Amino acid sequence: MTVTPDHLHRPRPARSIDRPRRAVVILPNGATLASLFFGVFAIVAASRSEFDTAARCVVAAGIADALDGRIARATGTGSRFGSELDSLVDAISFGLAPGLIMYFAVLNRNGWDWIFAFLFAACAVIRLARFNVEQAGRAKKYFHGLPSPAAGMTLATYFWFSQTSLYNQTVIGDLNWPFGLRALMLVLAFLMISNVSYPAVPTLGFRKVSEILGTLVVFATLVGVLFLRTEFYFPALVLYVLYGLAKTVIFGLLDKHPIGDSPVISDDDEPMLLPATSSLSGTEAVRQRPHRRRRRRRPPGPGDLPRGGPGNTTPPGPTGGVT
Repeated sequence: MTVTPDHLHRPRPARSIDRPRRAVVILPNGATLASLFFGVFAIVAASRSEFDTAARCVVAAGIADALDGRIARATGTGSRFGSELDSLVDAISFGLAPGLIMYFAVLNRNGWDWIFAFLFAACAVIRLARFNVEQAGRAKKYFHGLPSPAAGMTLATYFWFSQTSLYNQTVIGDLNWPFGLRALMLVLAFLMISNVSYPAVPTLGFRKVSEILGTLVVFATLVGVLFLRTEFYFPALVLYVLYGLAKTVIFGLLDKHPIGDSPVISDDDEPMLLPATSSLSGTEAVRQRPHRRRRRRRPPGPGDLPRGGPGNTTPPGPTGGVT
């Protein structure tokens, strides 16, 4: 008689819910919803003529928008749902909210100036829809078109810049800003739906020249944000807009493309979510997938049996099957 250990007879406990894993999955989506909260609050503050608070909210939405992607990559919880949710939130926080801030702060409320806010928001929505088709879920070094957070924060931070001495005590304040801001809204709207390449967050490090330059840019940005908040945001964002436009024009004249700028894909191609440690673009990752070798059929020899087994003596027909 064979004795079976007691632990083999014990029923296996039911699989417990992985609560820490569920909490990790919620983290990036929570940051995305925080961006939505700040975007809605920015609209409410602008309607109350609290433009300083509205600008703070749009910048806070930009910070939350940058964090949700990094959290998803760091925890390996990126998903198609998160990409779609992020784009829907960005349409409000960086499309509708900045447009309404400009409407309440600068544009004429009694006329048809609200059309500028509509065009800006519409182009932001189109840009985000195209981003979901082309680049969402892929490792990227360049964006196709001006990112909506950069366009939205450019408009929202104008009020901060207009309150500085650099604006009020120099020739900058004498410019025709009501007309210039309308033109700026149209230019930003066009750039969002254009094919102008804009660099993503630079890679930090000290091994390559590009990494060193990226580290210096990030360091200078942190210094400007911490010590020159009102004077820094709007000019820096305008320079970012002009940098991408000028670089695209120069590369176009030289018939070149920026390194790492992946080509535009069709609507039939499905985006592939890369792991957090992968630095390949979607096209490169597809190319490096292992290919399965197909087995080649050996031609039949003289001693091989016909199809159908040993009991079948009927010779093959013209089509290779049993007639």
